[in-house]
Amino acid sequence: MKVTETKLKGVVVVEPQVFGDARGWFMESWSQRKMEAAGIHVDFVQDNQSYSAEKGTLRGLHYQLNPMCQAKLLRATRGAIFDVAVDIRKGSPQYGEWVGVELSAENKRQLFIPRGFAHGFLTLTDDVEVQYKADNYYAPECDGNIRWDDPDIAVAWPLAPTILSEKDQKAPSLRERAATSLNFVYEG
Repeated sequence: MKVTETKLKGVVVVEPQVFGDARGWFMESWSQRKMEAAGIHVDFVQDNQSYSAEKGTLRGLHYQLNPMCQAKLLRATRGAIFDVAVDIRKGSPQYGEWVGVELSAENKRQLFIPRGFAHGFLTLTDDVEVQYKADNYYAPECDGNIRWDDPDIAVAWPLAPTILSEKDQKAPSLRERAATSLNFVYEG
């Protein structure tokens, strides 16, 4: 397994070792021992899966407030996505900065996003399945989102989104959320 730090401290790309032969291939999608050796200590409690039928579907930017915030490990098991993490921890030297990584069934990359980050993805192909692990349970009362096209964040999406939920279309900016509800604090 290869773990590569992105420009956002704590957000890492995980590239599993893939073993292939005439039958196909095998890989470990999760190994707590190997992740801890790479400095990632997390206990996942929930697995999630989503399906998006059309290219251009955008989901995000989402987060869970404390005390139910979540770290996530994501991968595309069918198709391809542009996966984005945004630092929303008050006091962070990288506050409001983002990183994006292409995850696909072909490249088998995964993205680990620690607590205190908003997350979203854009489908780059039709028929996309995304699976992710979370280290805390989903709590609707702690659910939040930020505009996918917030000019202060300025994510460079690789194509224009064509399908968004009503919730994501009406999401406030990071500045509006920070003034009213964000409760993530950078702890160095």
